[in-house]
Amino acid sequence: MPKPAKKRVALAASPATLKDRKQIAAFLGHPTAVVQRWSSEGMPLHREGRFVATTPEELNAWLGKESGKPLHVATESTDLAAELKRGLSFGPSRASARRLKETNWTGD
Repeated sequence: MPKPAKKRVALAASPATLKDRKQIAAFLGHPTAVVQRWSSEGMPLHREGRFVATTPEELNAWLGKESGKPLHVATESTDLAAELKRGLSFGPSRASARRLKETNWTGD
């Protein structure tokens, strides 16, 4: 018997404020348990009544700080080609890749 598909919270183009852990999880593409764990590790969340809230800009800044590299979560309005070029600029340079190849580095 096939497994039922997981429910996803449908988001319109990036809302100004993400108002609960389900929306934040859907925005980040992670389960709500991960969002709850990250909130205890310093994810920028603000209490609004009984809910937590944050903005996509705050999340992008926090994720960039945590990863050590500028980061942007892709949304429907994101130019993926530009993001790919930006992401590749953080990879190893061609010279360092060539040195790794010359030393027969296999990663084992």
